Amino acid sequence: MKVIDHLRKADRTLFSFEILPPLKGKDIRSIYEGIDPLIEFGPSFINVTYHREEVIYKEKGNGLTQRVRLRKRPGTVGICAMLKAKYGIDTVPHLICGGFSQEETEDALIELNFLGIDNVLALRGDAIKNEAHFTPERDGHAHAVDLIRQINGLNRGKYLHEEEQEAAPTDLCVGAACYPEKHPEALNLNVDVAYLKQKVDAGAEYLVTQMFFDNAKYFHFVDLCREAGIMVPIIPGLKPLTTLKHIAFLPKTFRVDLPDAFANELVKCRSDLEVKRLGIEWCIAQAKELRERNAPCLHFYTMGRSEAVRAVVAAVL
Repeated sequence: MKVIDHLRKADRTLFSFEILPPLKGKDIRSIYEGIDPLIEFGPSFINVTYHREEVIYKEKGNGLTQRVRLRKRPGTVGICAMLKAKYGIDTVPHLICGGFSQEETEDALIELNFLGIDNVLALRGDAIKNEAHFTPERDGHAHAVDLIRQINGLNRGKYLHEEEQEAAPTDLCVGAACYPEKHPEALNLNVDVAYLKQKVDAGAEYLVTQMFFDNAKYFHFVDLCREAGIMVPIIPGLKPLTTLKHIAFLPKTFRVDLPDAFANELVKCRSDLEVKRLGIEWCIAQAKELRERNAPCLHFYTMGRSEAVRAVVAAVL
């Protein structure tokens, strides 16, 4: 079933979560171990992230270097197919602009359609670690809105090459990302919302937010979107903090602020256990308020660990 159909048919706030493909060398069992503790709560869908290959430069001597591409996580599409077969739960593969030409994007979409995976989250993706700015592939997409247009073109039977114009159309539900505290590259939040409307106008049927820790910012963001004419469901993304490392890593990496009340308690923590306790308590409070105010779905970023998310969901649903 499509995500948008789950949302339209729901008479309550739904629950979903996101996982990362395992690191190179691990098998599918590491995925199952993270998902099994959450299955009893009946997630409506599971997102599976996509990760670009990393590029490193090896010294070869005589002043020469070799550019080497590394792939550290296995294929998102295969994981989605396996999860859907094992659990009977709809999966949402992430598809990014970075690293894909338009032809490679089309091939990926055809494969998803063939496997009966009828959802995709369309993202631009990040720059390669060694690059200061995002650079698209030759003949690739520079922006998520262009990727969304291509996906919806295929949904209308519009393929890249003329000889394929009679091919059957796909039937993919397209989601997109949004940022209650604005995208890091946006001039301001209003400009970001204007760009977001372009993605919705191009065919995004629902939106999933970056993680946030201040519900007031989410509610304000939803109001701005509605005022701008963005009427699709906006799913809040949540992440319970669980380690001292998270306190420094998450705000810096994802460009999110921590509310004063939360931050003032976090700075007192001296162990991962203390952070985890506080992080779960804060996330439970967030989730309860969001549910009381009829958020369409609570979407949890597990980052490969389900214990804290399970504690939150058990207390809320």
